[in-house]
Amino acid sequence: MVSENQEQFRKKYQAGKEAFERGQYSRSVQYLREARELIARSSRLGGEVQIWLLTAYQAAGKQQEAIALGQELFTHPHPQIRKQAKSLLYIIQAPQLKRPKEWMTQIPDFSGMSDSNSQYVPANNQKKDSSSKKKIVTEVDVSQVNTQDNRFVWIALIITMLILGGLVWLN
Repeated sequence: MVSENQEQFRKKYQAGKEAFERGQYSRSVQYLREARELIARSSRLGGEVQIWLLTAYQAAGKQQEAIALGQELFTHPHPQIRKQAKSLLYIIQAPQLKRPKEWMTQIPDFSGMSDSNSQYVPANNQKKDSSSKKKIVTEVDVSQVNTQDNRFVWIALIITMLILGGLVWLN
C-alpha cells in the first residue's frame, strides 16, 4: 500500500509540474493538491510539492491561497523550504507597478478561431507579377565623377613604411 501511494504521489506530482510548465495553471493546482494529500507535508518532498503549489496558485491568479500557503511554509521543518517560501512570498506581495498603456502591446485572443477560418496564405502560393518589379536604373554623368587621385593610398603606404622602419630600428 505504501509503494502504491508513492506511485500515485509521483504521478500526480509529475503531472502537476508538467501542467504548470505547459501553462495549464488550474490543472497544475488540482494535481499538486492531490499530490500534497498523498505525502507527509513536513517532509522535504512534501515541502517541494507545496512550493510548486504556491507557485501554481500565484500563476493561476489565486493570490490569497498563495499567500496563505507561503505563510504556512514559514514554519516548515526544512530550512531550504522556508527560505524558498519567504522569497516567493516576498515576490507575490510586492506592489504592482503601474505601466502606461503606451508601453504595452495588446495581443489579440485567437482562441475562438478555428483553423478553417485562417486568412494566412503561404508565400509560395502567391502569384509572381514580374511587371510590378521594375528595375530603376539611373544613368550617371561620367563628367561629374571626381576621378582625381586623392593621394590617400600613397600617404597610407608611407606611414606604414615609417612605422615598420621604426620598429626594425628599435629592435
